Parts: sequence; structure tokens; C-alpha cells
Amino acid sequence: MNFQPRPRLTTADRRPPFDCIALLLQGGGALGAYQGGVYEALAEANIHPDWIAGISIGAINAAIIAGNPPNSRVDRLREFWTQVTLNAPFTDLMNSDHTRNFLNQVNASFAAVFGASGFFSARPLAPWLQASGTLAATSIYDTGALKTTLERLVDFDRINAGITRFSAGAVNVRTGNLVYFDSTTHTIRPEHILASGALPPGFPAVEIDGEHYWDGGLVSNTPLQYVIECGARQDTLVFQVDLWSARGQIPRNMADVVTRQKEIQYSSRTRASTDQFKSLHRLQRELAALLNRLPEDLREHEDVRLLRTAASDNVHNLVHLIYRARDYEGHSKDYEFSRLSMQDHWRAGYHDALRTLRHPQVLARPTSADGVSTFDLDQDGRE
Repeated sequence: MNFQPRPRLTTADRRPPFDCIALLLQGGGALGAYQGGVYEALAEANIHPDWIAGISIGAINAAIIAGNPPNSRVDRLREFWTQVTLNAPFTDLMNSDHTRNFLNQVNASFAAVFGASGFFSARPLAPWLQASGTLAATSIYDTGALKTTLERLVDFDRINAGITRFSAGAVNVRTGNLVYFDSTTHTIRPEHILASGALPPGFPAVEIDGEHYWDGGLVSNTPLQYVIECGARQDTLVFQVDLWSARGQIPRNMADVVTRQKEIQYSSRTRASTDQFKSLHRLQRELAALLNRLPEDLREHEDVRLLRTAASDNVHNLVHLIYRARDYEGHSKDYEFSRLSMQDHWRAGYHDALRTLRHPQVLARPTSADGVSTFDLDQDGRE
């Protein structure tokens, strides 16, 4: 894959002082190689997630990580991203942003017409020429190749054994509700991963147990809320890896408009969600402290027991890493499957995680009143 040698992180002497380490992976198509780079840095630092949750391409990366032992996860991720990307010609001519943008659009057009190896392929006939009610009539591409790739790269028995908790978000086409396929409640199969990434109208809905599912990013492109609300009450270190930034520039042309529309639609709005969570969690901690000060004869009162279900004295670190797209990438960056771009994305994820982990507070328990510390590469990780 021609990855450049990099300085290794110092291996952690012990596990970070949290009950659960969670890795959350957002959707974003070809940009997902960034998450592979982030995971490589985490693995080098001996940080191994207890829970991995993803949506769309994030669910694919999550399945590869959870479905392999720690010593082979990075290799399997690289194998996937090498397979689905293509060596582009004329890379030696990319000496300006303008040239890179032009060639990126050519590469994206190639993927749009022919697909990506081991991932998706264009159907021979357009959907409106297909028989109504068939998968071919409701999607442009066939994702059968992805099922084969997942069966080769992912040990689903390992996922279902519960060694690492796995969750993938998808949308029920009939109800419009976001659901999560979770290894604690489901027997995970390749179909669950395909469902999480079935973005219409490109990819067909996936039928599971009589219901049809589309890409979870249609409702929410990050599993943060699910992990916070559905996880056990425990001290948690969260690494959230996003592929779309909510912040951006005012568009200057129609191509910029399409790019900015995608960024706003698929960004996780983590800062707003985190502020809301911090406010709520401070109330939960204050309630827990108050209940602990009650006399013994009141602690078992029915009303107090009910209040205790809403109280929490746990702590959380939320570490946020966002891919910052280059100016030349444009509106097709999520389906531009060239090998060069994949390597750029992977390298960016690796070095962004490297810079963030250099801050000792990232792996330390928070001491603030609300019990929540947040770390944003854009604000805390730059050097």
C-alpha cells in the first residue's frame, strides 16, 4: 500500500482508568480510510475498544475491527481499503490543487460509472428499466460484492461471542425509525452491515427478518447518542471519529453548494450534543450526591428508588476527531476511491490521533463538576 514509515506511539503501561472504551465511527463513504488511520494510532498506543459502534462506512470499519483479534485488525483494515481503491494514473502530474481537483473528479466519475472493487458495481440497466418491486428497480448499484468481502475479512463468530461489543445503525424503511443492530441483542450477520450502509438511491434496501433497512445516516450519522443512552452506567472514554465537519465556508459556486450541503447534512453536530450531555450529566451527578446524603430510612423509599434510576456519578471523556477535507477534494470526496486519496485520508487520521494522544489529559479521568471532559482536535490537539 506504500504507507510511509511513521514514528510509533509510546505503548501505554496500563489501561486508561475507565470502565469502557468506546470507538464511534461516522458514515462518509471513501473518507472512511481516515478512521483506519485513527484506529492504527489507537492500536499502537495499546488502546483497544470495548465497544465499537458505527454507521454506514463506519459500520464496515467497525465490523472489521470487532471481527478480528487486535494483532490483525490494522492489517484487515488496510486490506479492505486497498481492495476498494484503485491506483489512479497521472499522479505524478498532481502539482497543484487545481490539477488534483480535476483528477479527483475523473476518479470519482470512474467509481460512479463502474463502482469500487469488492464493494459495489453498477447494474447493467438503469433502475427505471427494471421490473417494479425488484432491488434493481430501486437502486443504481449492486452491493453483493461487499457481502463477499465482509465474509472474507470479518469473523462474525468473534463478533457474536461478545469479545468486543458491536453496534451498527440503520433506518427501517417502513417506519422511518433509526434502529441499532447490537451484538448484545442480535446475532450479527453481513446483512446487518450492508443495511447500515445502504444509502439510497445508490444502494438497495436490505431485508432483515421481514423488514427493510437503509443507511442509518439518513436519520443520524453518528452513534454517540445511542452509546450514551443505551450503555451501562459506567465511566467511559469515547473516541468519536467523524468524516464530515459541520463548520465550513460560504459556497462560491454550485459545486461548493453540493459540498457544503453534504457537510451540514451528515455532520454529527457533536459540539451541541456534547454541551447538552454535559448539562444533563451535571444534574445527574448532583442528584446522585443529594440522594447519598439522605437518611438511611429514606433511601429505600419508592420515590427515592425511582430518582436513583436517573442519577449517575460516572465520568466521561469525549475525544472528538474530525476529518478536515482539503480544498481540492470537492463534492465527490465521499465516492472518490483512488488509492492516493485513500492513503491521504488514512495518513490524516493517523497523525490527527497521534497529536491528540500526546495530551495526557485525554486518557485521564475528568475532575470537573459535571464529570465530563471534551477534547476537540481543532481546539485541543494542534501543535
